[in-house]
Amino acid sequence: MTGPILTTERLILSPVAVSDFDDVLALWRDADFVGAIMDRGPMSEEEVWFRLLRDLGHWQVLGYGNWAMRLKAGGAYVGSVGVLDYRRDCSPPIDAPELGWGVGVAFQGQGLAREGLDAVLAWTDTALRAPRTVCLISPGNAPSLKLAQRVGYRPYAQATYHDRPSIMLERLADA
Repeated sequence: MTGPILTTERLILSPVAVSDFDDVLALWRDADFVGAIMDRGPMSEEEVWFRLLRDLGHWQVLGYGNWAMRLKAGGAYVGSVGVLDYRRDCSPPIDAPELGWGVGVAFQGQGLAREGLDAVLAWTDTALRAPRTVCLISPGNAPSLKLAQRVGYRPYAQATYHDRPSIMLERLADA
């Protein structure tokens, strides 16, 4: 099963594919990108491959997952945005579909994350019909916290994930 292709003014969002691997690898090897999201260093090729396989499996098993975001003009890989069920080992547990996003450093500050997130939230509200979605964001990731709040997410809990503090935010579908 593959998911729908979504389009926005500047982006084409297509379900992640094996052909995206080199772009995904470059993104997750960027120390600035990974540090802001995960508070760690770049990922190895093996870690990124497993990440890609996990994302492919989402579409096959659940009918939703990550979309690769590419610019309509030229096809450059911007990053990803998706609906996830990573079964994270965190406290408190995640009890609703999780939204996640990440935009390469070269594309940050251009409104592309918002554009992709808006498209996926619209799809989630109409196709998935989840009454509530959540996201898990590191307290130091101010841009993602700001974006989450701009699209209707509100903090509801402090969490611990991989022994690090995180903020859990929720958004009701009618937000």
